[in-house]
Amino acid sequence: MTESVTKTNLLGLSPAKLEAFFAELGEKRFRATQVMKWIHQLGAESFDEMTNISKALRQKLSEVAEIRPPEVVTQDISRDGTRKWVVRVDGGSCVETVLIPDGDRKTLCISSQVGCSLDCSFCSTGKQGFNRNLTAAEVIGQVYIAIKSYGPMDPNAERRVTNVVLMGMGEPLMNFDNVVDATELMLDDNAYGLSKRRVTLSTSGVVPALDRLREVSDVSLAISLHAPNDELRNELVPINKRYPISMLIESCNRYLDGLNDKRVVTVEYTLIAGVNDQPHHARELIKVLRKLPCKLNLIPFNPFPNSGYERPSEEAIQAFKQIMLNANFITTVRRTRGDEIDAACGQLVGQVMDRTRRSKKFIPVVQEEAGLETDRRV
Repeated sequence: MTESVTKTNLLGLSPAKLEAFFAELGEKRFRATQVMKWIHQLGAESFDEMTNISKALRQKLSEVAEIRPPEVVTQDISRDGTRKWVVRVDGGSCVETVLIPDGDRKTLCISSQVGCSLDCSFCSTGKQGFNRNLTAAEVIGQVYIAIKSYGPMDPNAERRVTNVVLMGMGEPLMNFDNVVDATELMLDDNAYGLSKRRVTLSTSGVVPALDRLREVSDVSLAISLHAPNDELRNELVPINKRYPISMLIESCNRYLDGLNDKRVVTVEYTLIAGVNDQPHHARELIKVLRKLPCKLNLIPFNPFPNSGYERPSEEAIQAFKQIMLNANFITTVRRTRGDEIDAACGQLVGQVMDRTRRSKKFIPVVQEEAGLETDRRV
């Protein structure tokens, strides 16, 4: 009886891991660069396409490796050109990916987990519970799928994706290693070649992992703040109970200090009617953000069933924005895009097959050694 061989999915291997893979095969390390270009720049789906690699090596690769992105279940395009993909990952669950065109800028919002364990009260993703982390291949596979959706890939053509934001389903820093491997591919000139200013990781504030990130990455940083004080943020973003605002701001400053260029943190603030959108909230926010080089992105709440929250009035949005502008903060209001296909911020839900955790409350527990968090069900 022949034993089945578990094949390595080369799609998710970082540059260093791909070199190590070829070294283990007894091949020269430059083969990693060749294969990386074929996969990520030319969109190869099989090793037979790799014409500058010997037939013998292609045969060897087909026996031990594969190029396997997530399966596209659906692709929807909204009236404003926003695209949303539902992709199926191993185990049968689905996650969502959104491409937002805005002139020459094409921003891809990708997911890092199936569901999310942080349970932010205003986010529909958090309401479905947590299933698992995505693999590196499933994270970078969303970029691969989006670019290939426009037809054959051409490294010399106009970029089909100019920016990537890890702001989709899940908390990226709770899936640390796989997210770091994927971002390395986004930045590598032999893969997607994006600028570090055009790859943004958004976190709700997993401080130990954020401190660890500054040791291995220099992508741009965004934080999901959503409240100007700990009492309110504890309700909206429960992880704040472990890592309060002051601790998060200090960690962000440490991250900026480790960069070799002058950058600022993007502060995401979802405006919810009657909850955090009043003038006194704006004045509190000014005091908090004085301690952080940042720009502010106001996100009007996007309603979803049974949320219990409402979108603020346009007058309230503009009044909040003006208070921040008067205090000399760069402040923008995120336009709602793709809401009729449920692709707007806070609307991503996907389809988690394992719903057994939905009725259980999750408490973040620090894994001190790794600088990460896991979940304990109670």
